[in-house]
Amino acid sequence: MSVTKALPHDAAKLHVTGAARYIDDMPLPASTLHLAFGMSEVAKGTITAMDLGAVRAADGVVAVLTADDLPFANDVSPSAHDEPLLSDGAIHYLGQPLFLVIAKTHLAARKAARLGQITVAEETPILTLDDALAANSRFEDGPRIWIKGDVDAALAGAAHRLQGRIEMGGQEHFYLEGQAALALPQDDAEMVVHSSTQHPTEIQHKVAEALGVPMHDVRCEVRRMGGGFGGKESQGNALAVACAVAAQFTGRPCKMRYDRDDDMMITGKRHDFRIDYEVGFDPEGRIVGVDFTQATRCGWAMDLSLPVADRAMLHADNAYHLPAARITSHRLKTNTQSATAFRGFGGPQGVLGIERVMDHIAAELRLDPALVRQRNYYAEMAQDQPAAPSEGISGKKKGRGVRYGGAYSPKTAVQTTPYGMEVSDFILGGMTERLLQSCNYLQRREAVQAFNASHDYLKKGIAFSPVKFGISFTLTHLNQAGALVHVYQDGSIRMNHGGTEMGQGLFQKVAQVAASRFGVSVDRVKITATDTGKVPNTSATAASSGTDLNGMAVAIACDEIRDRIAACIAGLHQVKADQIRFADDKVHVGDAELDFAEAVMLAYVNRVSLSATGYYKTPELQWDRIKGDGRPFFYFAQGAAVTEVVIDTLTGENRILRTDILHDAGASLNPALDIGQVEGAYVQGAGWLTTEELVWDDKGRLRTHAPATYKIPACSDRPDIFNVALWDQPNPAQTIYRSKAVGEPPFMLGISAFFALSDAVAACGALYPDLQAPATAEQVLAAIGRARG
Repeated sequence: MSVTKALPHDAAKLHVTGAARYIDDMPLPASTLHLAFGMSEVAKGTITAMDLGAVRAADGVVAVLTADDLPFANDVSPSAHDEPLLSDGAIHYLGQPLFLVIAKTHLAARKAARLGQITVAEETPILTLDDALAANSRFEDGPRIWIKGDVDAALAGAAHRLQGRIEMGGQEHFYLEGQAALALPQDDAEMVVHSSTQHPTEIQHKVAEALGVPMHDVRCEVRRMGGGFGGKESQGNALAVACAVAAQFTGRPCKMRYDRDDDMMITGKRHDFRIDYEVGFDPEGRIVGVDFTQATRCGWAMDLSLPVADRAMLHADNAYHLPAARITSHRLKTNTQSATAFRGFGGPQGVLGIERVMDHIAAELRLDPALVRQRNYYAEMAQDQPAAPSEGISGKKKGRGVRYGGAYSPKTAVQTTPYGMEVSDFILGGMTERLLQSCNYLQRREAVQAFNASHDYLKKGIAFSPVKFGISFTLTHLNQAGALVHVYQDGSIRMNHGGTEMGQGLFQKVAQVAASRFGVSVDRVKITATDTGKVPNTSATAASSGTDLNGMAVAIACDEIRDRIAACIAGLHQVKADQIRFADDKVHVGDAELDFAEAVMLAYVNRVSLSATGYYKTPELQWDRIKGDGRPFFYFAQGAAVTEVVIDTLTGENRILRTDILHDAGASLNPALDIGQVEGAYVQGAGWLTTEELVWDDKGRLRTHAPATYKIPACSDRPDIFNVALWDQPNPAQTIYRSKAVGEPPFMLGISAFFALSDAVAACGALYPDLQAPATAEQVLAAIGRARG
């Protein structure tokens, strides 16, 4: 089978040679026009006058549109219809699009967009969490509250109690390819839109609304994106709608792309959070009750903030059984960019909250933080037979281990999450023991302590953190996918599905699935652009579910064609269809065999359909987000990491020295791609919590809006020693070839870097350092001061 093989990304050669085609590389018709937004320079107010004379008179300008010029819906929101494409008179944040410039060149459009004279009656903006709480500025009527057990009684009766707070900043997506779209008007009022989007159907829907046409008059095509990370789930709507409206208005193709500064000023980021906690625990560090209050800055429009905040609540337990828990979530409305989807979708913020609690408990009891975490784990999944150790894709990547029998994992009845879901597939007990042994955690912890005792200005830290991440969209109806598969007379296969490729290797994985269903080599399978004209009603490629959903839909379509071919061959050979076997590019009929292409031709000449659609919906889901009760996830993906760091106590500067990761990918469809995803996710997660800092001034202007001021991790910031292995065991849930999602879960393994820094800071004094995120050099220095008292 082609699945399980460590094959390279289907476009790897195109990526490294620069031949991969993105929207900005597409040859354009000679008549193409280019667009740019004129943006607000204030964060809140009402437009009293708009003088666009200089804009219209600028070189190369063809037209300028305002909200009054839009023919139909002035909305690009993915949820609440509260996000106008162009301001309707109210200004909600600094950077908000006010008018649209249509010009002959990209540069001409950008220059002209700076010439607008806008008069605004300014108001005091709501910028911070405290501002929003004081003004009761929020989405939904009040905080969302989920409760399990008697929290107050558990806290009152606990042997030990702690209170604390952790703040964590947002994060810029910083995809390599910025937001971009191209609209090509067709005859009969149709529009073809090329968009750098994770959600082609959302683009189709919003463009149709804006043009006042049915969705069948709009076709959205996506070949690839140069990165997405959630930032292209809804943020591409504005560009696609602008291009389509301008194309309809002018009758000419229209293209738009944000330059990096404009991109960062206009688009949403990861939600920043503040989490207050009170926890009760016993003398061994086991939690008996916890009370979380999560406050998140959502920005000016709802966007996807409600499900993001929901998922932060859903992951407030992470890997730990909480007998009594109260989780309160405030979704706060502010005059800043509308925060949006970002890898993990609120999960990382919820996980960081409970991990901070574990770290604080360990410090209070002077216990090893890894031990405290193990003592609080969910019960390990029952297993009849232990799995034997085996090699990964290289001799250095050993990963398989015993899946049960953890010394600190209770073997009791199935336990439930704070939202009532049974946790029956927990495997972190065995994974944790395997990782701690393989990376020599205890010996290295002693070595770190010895180093710190002999060094005055450099201090090392080491930390372990796990992740248990639920896989499925929490909006249940999104857990569906379709596919279209053609087999041609020569035995070649063309495949299309609703998922989008943003560098993660989805297309290659699904092509491997298709090849395996037919028993052929993967080079027979052609991967084609995602196209709403071929597969309708697609869900966003998000929630780590791209392969789960689309892989299964493709498998169903392939099986239908394969079974038709088998029935045909069986009839010709007068055998039963179940005696036909597809393998090794052959179709085996008893002792005889046919080349796959020969079998396909036989089916064709016998008038057998060689095209099929496939449809899949995730089973067993049931979720009530208001009550906070049900089964929102099909299964959990899990992982664990140990990170070692060093800090300079005079400057706060720091480095990641070594990271060891053991991650659960189920029966991996492609170990090479999955390990690459784990590596990238870890570095991105560590960047969120260490170097990446978003700063707004008191006027609401984002000051970190370029690479000069916003610091993503560079190549030299990756760990000097970076060991990543996959826990190679099949998913208990019936997923495609028993694999597990890999996109988002390993992002949270970067949390181990944050707590390694906290551990290093703790070596500077006797007090808990109370390190805040992102742990920039300034924050590390401040925490050192707190540790020293």
